[in-house]
Amino acid sequence: MNSPPVAFTTNGKAFATNKQPNLEPARYDDYAAYLATVLDGLRQKTGIALDYLSPVNEPQWDWSDGSQEGSPFRNEQVAGIAKALSRQLVAHKLPTQIIVPEAGKLDYLYTTADKPERGNQLAAFWADSTAVTYLGATPRVARIAAGHGYFTTSPYALAVGVRQKLAAKVQALPKLDFWQSEYCILNDNAGEINGNGRDLGMTPALYVARAIHADLAVANATSWQWWLAVSPHDYKDGLVYTDKNKTDGRYYPSKLLWALGNYSRYLRPGAVRFSTSLDAPAAGALLVSAYQDAKDKNLITIVVNDADAPADLRLELVKRRLGAGRTYVTSANADLQPGPAVAAGQVLHVAARSITTLVSELR
Repeated sequence: MNSPPVAFTTNGKAFATNKQPNLEPARYDDYAAYLATVLDGLRQKTGIALDYLSPVNEPQWDWSDGSQEGSPFRNEQVAGIAKALSRQLVAHKLPTQIIVPEAGKLDYLYTTADKPERGNQLAAFWADSTAVTYLGATPRVARIAAGHGYFTTSPYALAVGVRQKLAAKVQALPKLDFWQSEYCILNDNAGEINGNGRDLGMTPALYVARAIHADLAVANATSWQWWLAVSPHDYKDGLVYTDKNKTDGRYYPSKLLWALGNYSRYLRPGAVRFSTSLDAPAAGALLVSAYQDAKDKNLITIVVNDADAPADLRLELVKRRLGAGRTYVTSANADLQPGPAVAAGQVLHVAARSITTLVSELR
């Protein structure tokens, strides 16, 4: 939810006024009952029970300029909304779990930064069982910390540093997972890439692939989500673009679509990441991550090569044996294109400026 329904908000609008939270505590139960009623109605009409519901969005931002729906919330208010929603989900016998806090930046999860009452959210919700904000024992609240990757992907050294700190903080809390639950290319990203202007080519695809690698292989994210699927805008926010027409028009797939597919088509629920290392001088601009699929039959190796030169790799496993595999390549000339079989022990040829997924038998 970007905003509670305007029938419940303080100012009768779906955006805030003067940077103030737009839902009074007295309306938490009304808001929660509304959400549970919608979920219950959906289940009764269609048989679909939603797995997750996120009741707040980026509570660190002020949402007061009227350009987009939203409301700022302090940690105590996020917790109050989640607890009210928990009671309603239990009362309606709904299995849906609550996802919080949808932090506007990943570092708000582990530091107060410039938001003293809206930051350090891992500690607020999952560390101290005596705190009024603690959600660790609240029914239907998933043990998942959701945050958005915006403003933390450039330069790459900063991206890695933020995610190393986040991973350490999450690991210190029992049975807590991290989700990167929203990302597209915004702003100027330290001069590396600008969010303005469509680009259907490899530059944004490689940039996003590097961000995905950092979230999965450094921050240990167990879910990665992109905003948005189809866009009519002149912005780097779409996987598929359309003409901005009221009727008819063309559509335009981007390399971003296929780059995401290098991960999402092969890394399915239940996959487990292996630790990987690169021996010099093969490292260069390569980013390599590897995953065992849920059925323990395949090893999925994903190589991001942001360099203008090709590279060769030979995969070696510790305590396991690698069988034959097949590559799937996204590059300027390929859209997740299947390649020839790669025999066990054979050199893996990685094209310049490409994302390569190798699916190999795991023995």
